[in-house]
Amino acid sequence: MSVKAMMAIILHNQLTLHGVHSLTPSDSEKIVEHLIEQLRKVELGLAAREFDVRQQPK
Repeated sequence: MSVKAMMAIILHNQLTLHGVHSLTPSDSEKIVEHLIEQLRKVELGLAAREFDVRQQPK
């Protein structure tokens, strides 16, 4: 089982525990994919910022 699939199951289970019953497993997978993509963008932005800081003259 992929990490994405496991995350989707965890998300689905947590939402169900909090009273959300209208999402399908497919919906949960799409949400996880979106979250992973957002995290990648944040990670790239932070890496670029760190690189820029290191390149500034001292």
